[in-house]
Amino acid sequence: MTEVLAVELTELVKTYRRAAGASGAGQARPRYLKAGAAQAPAGSPAPSRRGRSRGRARAAHDAHDRVPDDTTKRDEGIPPPTEVRAVDGLSLGVSAGSVTAVLGPNGAGKTTTIEICEGFRSADSGGVRVLGLHPVRDAAALRPRVGVMLQAGGMYPGARAGEMLRLIAAHHAHPLDTGALMERLGLAEVAGTPFRRLSGGQQQRLSLAMAVVGRPELVFLDEPTAGLDVQGRRDTWELIEELRLSGVTVVLTTHAMDEAERLADQVVIVNRGRVVAAGSPAELTRGGAEGQLRFRAPGGLDVARLLLALPDGTTGWENPPGHYLVQGTVDPQLLAAVTAWCASNGVLAEDLRVEQRTLEDVFLDLTGTELE
Repeated sequence: MTEVLAVELTELVKTYRRAAGASGAGQARPRYLKAGAAQAPAGSPAPSRRGRSRGRARAAHDAHDRVPDDTTKRDEGIPPPTEVRAVDGLSLGVSAGSVTAVLGPNGAGKTTTIEICEGFRSADSGGVRVLGLHPVRDAAALRPRVGVMLQAGGMYPGARAGEMLRLIAAHHAHPLDTGALMERLGLAEVAGTPFRRLSGGQQQRLSLAMAVVGRPELVFLDEPTAGLDVQGRRDTWELIEELRLSGVTVVLTTHAMDEAERLADQVVIVNRGRVVAAGSPAELTRGGAEGQLRFRAPGGLDVARLLLALPDGTTGWENPPGHYLVQGTVDPQLLAAVTAWCASNGVLAEDLRVEQRTLEDVFLDLTGTELE
C-alpha cells in the first residue's frame, strides 16, 4: 500500500545573497528616527530624492568625523555580496496523520524549510508538495486546510485575545468553538485582555489556538511550548496528541528533546541545510547505539573475569565500590551473560538498569552542537 504523504520535499535548495557589513548599511534615516522619535512629526513632507541623497552624504560625513584618529580605516571599495546556502538539497516526507518533529542547531536551515512549506518563501530549486499542492501557486486552496503557529508576529498588539481568535475562526467554514478552545488552553480568564498585555506563555497558547481553530488537515507549530509552565506544556502535548488521533498531520520544530521523544512519530534532524537523520525516536536511539548496564553487587568483584564472559568490545568497571557498569551493545544476550556470570559466582546482581543513548546523545553525535 502506497504511503500517503502530507508534505513531500525533494532536493530543496534555498540560497540567500547577503551584502557585506551590517544590514541596512548605507541607508540614511530621517532625523526624527535618528533622534529616537517614534514617528514622523505631524505634517512632515516626504523627503525628496535629492533630500535623501543629501541625507546619505551628511550621514557618511558624520560617520567619517566620528572615526578616532588611531583607527585603521577599511578599504573604500564595497565587498561583493556573499551567498549563504540555507537549504542544500534537503529531502524529506511527512506521513499524513503523523507528528513529525524537526530538530537542528541554530542556522541549520529548519526554519527556512518550514517557511517554504508554509508558502512564506520560495525555493530556488527542488520539489515542494503540501497536501499534494504547491504552497505558493496553490496558496488560496491550501490556506483553509493548513494551520500555522508562528513563534512571533502575526498579531494585533491592541486586539483582545478572544477577538483575535474569533476573527481567525470567522475565516473558516467549520471552526472549533472558540470559547471551549480558550477554556481548554487556559485562556478563558484573559479573553478580554489585549494581546500585548498577555504573558509570554499566554501569547504562545493563543497562537496555538489560532493555528488549530479552523480544523486544519495539516498544522505547522514553531516552538509550541516555549515559555510555558509545566501545566501549559502538558495541555499543549495533550492537544497535539488529540490532533494526531483525529487524523491531523502535525509538523513541529522544538528545542525540547523530551517533547520530541514523547510526541513525535518521526524525528528529522537537520544540519547545514540537509537531513542527517530521520526515523522514530526509538529507531534513532537504538540504531548502532551503545548502552549501559548498571547493577549493584558486593564490592571487589573481578571485573576482568566478568568481561571475559561478555562479547568482544564490551567494557566495564566498578565505581564507586559495589556499583558496576557494563558498557556495550545492550541486548538480551548481554543481559543474560552478566546475570549468568554473577549466578555462577554466587553473586546476586541487584538494581539492574539498562540505559540507552538518548535522543540528545544522537543529536550531539550528528551535529556536534547542543540544541539551544
